[in-house]
Amino acid sequence: MAGKNSSRSSRSSRSTTPKYSRSARVSTTLQEIIADELVRIDDERLTFVTVTGIDVDPELNRAIVFFDSLADEDGDEEILEAFAEYRIRLQASIARQIRAKKTPILDFRPDMVIRSAARIDEILKSDRARLERESSAPPAASDSPDPSGD
Repeated sequence: MAGKNSSRSSRSSRSTTPKYSRSARVSTTLQEIIADELVRIDDERLTFVTVTGIDVDPELNRAIVFFDSLADEDGDEEILEAFAEYRIRLQASIARQIRAKKTPILDFRPDMVIRSAARIDEILKSDRARLERESSAPPAASDSPDPSGD
């Protein structure tokens, strides 16, 4: 009996649970596979596209692939068309490279978080530049009467 308890305690001391959830690990793997496959695809619409993140549902049925590009919002329509054309190719590549019973259906969306952060950064920079200009400018003449009474 003592032998069973000692083996049980040694087993429980080793952690068999992963540090990250399965969907987080799959997201990282999918991002790497899709990025590699985008390099292989010879389509100028996808030349300057970056996969910024992937959200996979816990059942691995769907994966939302977030992207950004140098074309910003102006190029989204063309990029989404290209992704629609290559979706099956990307999913096939994923199926070949991951060990899972099923491959999630890919849904592509522009990464609005990145774009919002960039817009906020632009606003902060312009506000900082405005404050620097105001602080270095000579004081404006005031229309108030001279306090000395002259």
